[in-house]
Amino acid sequence: MPSYDFVTVDVFTDQRFGGNPLAVFPNAAGLTDAQMQSIAAEFNLSETTFVLPPDNPRNHAKVRIFTPRGELPFAGHPNVGTGFVLAGQDPNPPEHYTFEELAGLVRVHILRGTDKAISGARISAPRSLTISDGVPTEVIAACAGLSVNDILTNAHTPLIASVGTAFVIAEIASLEALARAQPNIAAFQQASAQFPGLELRFALHLYVRRDGDATTLRTRMFAPLAGVMEDPATGAANAALSALLTSLAPGEDVALHFEIEQGIEMGRPSLIIGGARKTAEGAVLATVAGSCVPVMRGTLTV
Repeated sequence: MPSYDFVTVDVFTDQRFGGNPLAVFPNAAGLTDAQMQSIAAEFNLSETTFVLPPDNPRNHAKVRIFTPRGELPFAGHPNVGTGFVLAGQDPNPPEHYTFEELAGLVRVHILRGTDKAISGARISAPRSLTISDGVPTEVIAACAGLSVNDILTNAHTPLIASVGTAFVIAEIASLEALARAQPNIAAFQQASAQFPGLELRFALHLYVRRDGDATTLRTRMFAPLAGVMEDPATGAANAALSALLTSLAPGEDVALHFEIEQGIEMGRPSLIIGGARKTAEGAVLATVAGSCVPVMRGTLTV
């Protein structure tokens, strides 16, 4: 029976058992789609990644990303963690990796600490910001177990935004209200019926401006229909949020950096450094970066 080595890392943290855990299979050639999905369900983490040979030899790898219930076109912490793992296993790692994913090409820049040791990665989202349907505040409140008064709409109404994977994004009035949020699965099921394009990916990303600062945020992300009741650190959602807030900033040529906390309420504190730039041409491009800590390694037989 074939065996496959795996590594787990905690992403968007410099402390073991913080951040968002990720399982990486660095050499997954030979696994079928069904096996990858079954393995992701077995690990039952927010995501598991499988590294395959690239279709184009100019790129470094094809990376497939699975939640316990389905495949994602792009996600943030899986790319940060996978880049960290591959660089750590390479005796002479490149400064950048290019991953082929369903959403497009993802560029991964390897980060090093003051001691030159590999410490994490910064990724560029594969697509520029897109904004689609607005979502009624009543739907957000029902899904998050909050009142409509807890949802702010002065900067923007709740909406669907994406830089590779779509998220419903809503601003919350206070840290206290954010801490009270609890996903209501029945409400998520009803909401997914209203927005059939999202279906299992009716993923709700809530944020608060800490101390009123538009670039210092705390977030929570719920995606119960995808098997993720709450995510400790969501790179793709925070990349979309960074791009959205940058798109709303005054001026035509603007670059902003964001310090984003997540996972606090789960006891898995995470720190995500978001960035986005908009130009007069209109495109808004985003990055997310963070540290990683290795946790486990092993072998799985299929």
